[in-house]
Parts: sequence; C-alpha cells; structure tokens
Amino acid sequence: MSSKNKKEHQYSNKILKILGEKKAISLPEIRDSARDRALDSQIESKALSRNKYAITRSLKGLKDAGLIEQIASAHSEYARLTKEGKKKMHSLKLDSDTTLVNTTWDGFWRIILLDLPEERKSERESLRYLLKKAGFVCLKNSAWISPFPFEHLFTNIKKDLGLTSEMMILVTELVDEETKKFLFETFGK
Repeated sequence: MSSKNKKEHQYSNKILKILGEKKAISLPEIRDSARDRALDSQIESKALSRNKYAITRSLKGLKDAGLIEQIASAHSEYARLTKEGKKKMHSLKLDSDTTLVNTTWDGFWRIILLDLPEERKSERESLRYLLKKAGFVCLKNSAWISPFPFEHLFTNIKKDLGLTSEMMILVTELVDEETKKFLFETFGK
C-alpha cells in the first residue's frame, strides 16, 4: 500500500470512528475532527493541505463504498453511517490498539447464540468474523462463548442490524465442571 493510500485508509478509519460517536455529523466537523486526530497521531502539521485532500478523498471513498451517506440540509451537509458502515466501524473497534477491554477474567462467560437464515448468509458470516476477532470460540454451529466483556458491543450490533430472536446474548457464571475445564483449557485460564 503506497503512503498516499495508507494515509487515506487511516483517515477513512478515523472518519468511521468519528461517525460512530453520533447519528450524523456535519462535513466540516468531520474534516476538523479527522485532521485533529491525525495531527495527534504524529502526522505532520505542515502537510495540512495534503491532509484536507486526503480527508476529502476518504469521504468520497467511504461514500462510494456504501459505508456512509451524505445528507444535505439548508445549513450544511451531513454524513452518517450506513448499515454496512456500522458493521465496518464495529470491526474497527475490535482492531483498535486503544480498545480498553479487560482481559482479566471476571468470572462471567459471554454466550452468543446466532441463528440467521441462509438468505442472510453474508450477515451471518460477518458476525462470525466479528465474534472470532473478539476472542469468542465456536462451541457448536450457532453457539459462541468468551470470557471477554464484549457483550455491550454485540448488543449494539444486534440493535443496529435489527436482530431480535436471531441473536441472543447471555452472560452467566454458572457452567458445568466438564465444560468449565474445556473452556479453561481453550482460553488458557
């Protein structure tokens, strides 16, 4: 990946994270916020005009990829995440170096039951990918378990995708001894 493409990719990820914080944000606010975050990340401040260009290209790329949509109002232009954009943003949260997820086991197991029909196969595969990234282990075809506290992230994903009975999230401390032994071996606890 060239340094130009890498910079645009960095901005795209920053923009998705910014849009994940609110329902919709004005384009000038996105540009300012993305630039400020980039400058905080040691991207040279003297390259401001190149940064503006990279942000504009990143916004266009995100729109072309169907990850954001732009809405015009009488006062300003706004952007917001699409359904696909929300999936991508949740994936970025799992990749982030600054994600503050406690990896010390708190005694609770997070179990996610996933049952999406064949016509929603792409969503099912995306969710399985996210579960794996979050450290969940597949127990059976549709049952996933983890000691890590990602239940709030998956509750948001469930809400964003409009899943009701297709995805169930359970948090429990009660597991039979044989299963507990297997899980401790699996997670190295």
